[in-house]
Amino acid sequence: MNLLRAVATVSSLTMVSRVLGFVRDFFIARAFGAGLLTDAFFVAFRIPNLLRRLFGEGAFSQAFVPILAEHKNREGVEATRALIDRVATLLFLALVVTAALGMALAPLIVYVSAPGFAAEPGKFAVTVQLLRITFPYIVFISLVALASGVLNTWNRFSVPALTPAFLNISFIVGALFFADYFDPPILVLAWAVFVGGLLQLAFQVPFLVKLGVMPRWRLDFSHPGVRRILGLILPAAFGVSVSQVSLLINTIFASFLPTGSVSWLYYADRLMEFPAGVLGVAVGTILLPSLSKYHADANHDEYSRLLDWGLRLTVLLAVPAAAALAVLALPLVATLFQYGRFTVGDAWMTQRALVAYSIGLIGMILVKILAPGFYARQNIVTPVKIGILTLMVTQAMNFAFIGPLQHAGLALAIGLGACLNAFLLFFLLRKQKVYLPQPGWLGFTLKVAAAVAVMCAVLYFAMGGAAWWLDNSWQRKVPAVMGLVVLGAAVYAACLTALGFRPRDFSRRGAA
Repeated sequence: MNLLRAVATVSSLTMVSRVLGFVRDFFIARAFGAGLLTDAFFVAFRIPNLLRRLFGEGAFSQAFVPILAEHKNREGVEATRALIDRVATLLFLALVVTAALGMALAPLIVYVSAPGFAAEPGKFAVTVQLLRITFPYIVFISLVALASGVLNTWNRFSVPALTPAFLNISFIVGALFFADYFDPPILVLAWAVFVGGLLQLAFQVPFLVKLGVMPRWRLDFSHPGVRRILGLILPAAFGVSVSQVSLLINTIFASFLPTGSVSWLYYADRLMEFPAGVLGVAVGTILLPSLSKYHADANHDEYSRLLDWGLRLTVLLAVPAAAALAVLALPLVATLFQYGRFTVGDAWMTQRALVAYSIGLIGMILVKILAPGFYARQNIVTPVKIGILTLMVTQAMNFAFIGPLQHAGLALAIGLGACLNAFLLFFLLRKQKVYLPQPGWLGFTLKVAAAVAVMCAVLYFAMGGAAWWLDNSWQRKVPAVMGLVVLGAAVYAACLTALGFRPRDFSRRGAA
């Protein structure tokens, strides 16, 4: 398997979902703006999203995929299917109980996660209602994460990459055609979450059936593979979800800031998550199964070389993405969101948060590449320790930044915390001699920095003044911002080519 081609495929399909995500946010911003009701929905949606990371995509995948790959390589197909059956049964039971408790305790959860809402009874009540509707999403999306882990282990990367698009489609259809049937209309977004989770799960089932790994009901706590996964998943939940926990704590801080702060952070986070998902999640997803196989085969040299390849590819793509996001922050926000009830003031406030997020984007993406270096070796303790330290430092920065920078300070703290997390992961991989850098890093880094500097200069002079972006219609802004994106990519690619970079330099085969 050509890993570069696999990354390109996963990134392309992820981009489809992310573009649909921007379309979804365009309609949400246009219909609901950035105010009381959107603050309530984003708080309600963030809680099951956090639990999705705890039970699903992050922690579960990091604990499940390495052991699944080990079983597939060493134990054979039947033993692997038995493991899938037992893990799926136990996960389903845990999810149903969690969802039921979440719906029952919704008022308490909202009070703890957004205490500032308690001062506005109407805002608090609608947040509780939204949370009760969205909470079952955790069941669907965590089972989707299990299916994705299985499909990725069988090198079927394209299906999991395309799956998130169904949630965005559900949002778009709901906001466009069904909002008027709900009172208040914001409830349509909560039901879109519910339906979107169900659609994602339904999409993956036929592919599991085709591979012959559709889970069957098998409850068995004594299975050694299940016990190993249980031993890994709880610490992995914290280690992988540090950024989500920080976002949840940020919501608590933001709930005391002026109305709209939660929404401004949400819209900025959506833009920041585009490169984080297209680059970080894609590369991390491709790396984990091959790293797990190299570890199972005790092939330490290839393990290190694969990490080096992943880091170079990430630096090559993440540094220009972060720089472009900062330079084009206002054009992007104004083009995607500044319509209807989303005002010029909302655009400026979101721009401030996006610039702050972009400072830490490289760290956020590197964490997704470096963490699998530990999880593939079933080393959970080290990332957990780093996660605890990072969370403490991030909250200290929240207290320091929130006064002078308001909501943008919260975004800056998240980004700098991610950079600290990435640095500590890298430092310990080097210290433990798990990762040994290949020659040529200094020249590689200087060439990337030079190409990024030229790209930023061209974009800065090409984008023009703020007034043009704030005053024009979407018919003029959309092609203009697309032109800037194409221009930036072309200038960066031309600079890299002039400096001697070629696509074949990054071609690599995965573990057999």
